[in-house]
Order: sequence, then structure tokens, then C-alpha cells
Amino acid sequence: MQLWRNMSISAAVLSIFAVAGTSIVAWTYYSTRDRITANERQVLLSQLQTLVPADEYDNRPTEDVLYVTAPRALGSKHPVAVYRVRQHHKPVAAIINSIAPDGYNGNINLLVAIRYNGVLAGVRVIKQNETPGLGDAIEASHSNWVKGFDNKSLGQPAAKDWKVKRDGGVFDQFTGATISPRAVVKAVYNTLLYFKAHRHALFEKNEEHHAEDH
Repeated sequence: MQLWRNMSISAAVLSIFAVAGTSIVAWTYYSTRDRITANERQVLLSQLQTLVPADEYDNRPTEDVLYVTAPRALGSKHPVAVYRVRQHHKPVAAIINSIAPDGYNGNINLLVAIRYNGVLAGVRVIKQNETPGLGDAIEASHSNWVKGFDNKSLGQPAAKDWKVKRDGGVFDQFTGATISPRAVVKAVYNTLLYFKAHRHALFEKNEEHHAEDH
């Protein structure tokens, strides 16, 4: 009987601690989620402004968002974000969160900023799992490689040259790491093709857009 009483007391104490712990975690989440969301939005805005300077638009790209689904062109079967950049209600650029699905260690998430005339404003890697010291040089914080996309377009260079140099193209690769830059070059090119095919729809639609890949 004493043993049973002790076990019951222990179980009750553990239950109290479990409930208290869960309550604290829930309270912490609900009390900080708005701040976390605001911080994430500010980080995203900073990334977008790196690609398209704030003085070139007067809307809020983080709120002027279209979600599109185009697995072959944009690398994901799930909807990806397109941040629309406008000045006086006129389209300036689209910043597409496309994905290179064939990185060395999986998906490479990109922000591909394309001006309305089809010229790249810039590209940034926002998430990757590539090999440190090798493939991770695709990030702007590790090298200037990704800035080589600035002012490129479907016509500059020619379609046959949208490859790394090892494959006969014009884009550099890294010593000992070709897969990562190859994946990014391919993804950026496919994103440009998608933009060309759907440019008007991307700026006109206000709901989730499902498009045929081109």
C-alpha cells in the first residue's frame, strides 16, 4: 500500500511538471511569435533590398507576394514565393524563391531577382547544405561567385553558354566542386525561362498561380 501511494505521488508530481513545462513552452511561443515573425520579415526585406535597392520601388514586396507552382521550372512540387517589386504601381522586378533540386547535398534555395525587361538584378543563395569550404562558395558570404549572374539574361550569354566552364559554358566552377555551381546555373536559367513565359501573369494575378512548365 505504501509503495502504491509513493508511486501515485511520484506520478502526480511528474504530471504537474509536464503540464507546467508544456504551459511555459506554449506561453513562450505565443508571447514571442509576433516578434519572431517581424524579425524574419525584416531579414527577408534586407535580402530583397540587396537584390533590388529600396529606392527603386514604393510597394512592400514582402506583402505583394504571389505563390506559384511549376515543378520543372522552379524545382519544387510545392508553391514557391514570387515577391513583386513595383514603382508607382508599375512592375519593376520579380524576386522568385526558386530551388535547385540537384545540389551536392540536396536542395539549394535561391532568390532570383529578374527585372521586368528580363535582365537579372541578382541572385542569392538563402539556404543550402553544400560541403563547407567547397560547394558553399555559392553563397555571397563565402565568395563573389553568385554575383556573376548580375545583368545576365536569356540572351546574354547565349543559351548554349548557360553552363559551367567544365561543361562548355561561361560560368566558373570551384576546384573540387562542380555540382553545386552547375545546379545553381541550371536553376537560374530555368527561372529566367519561366519568367519570360509568365511575366505578365506574375504581376497581374493576386492568388496562387499554377502554371505549365516551359
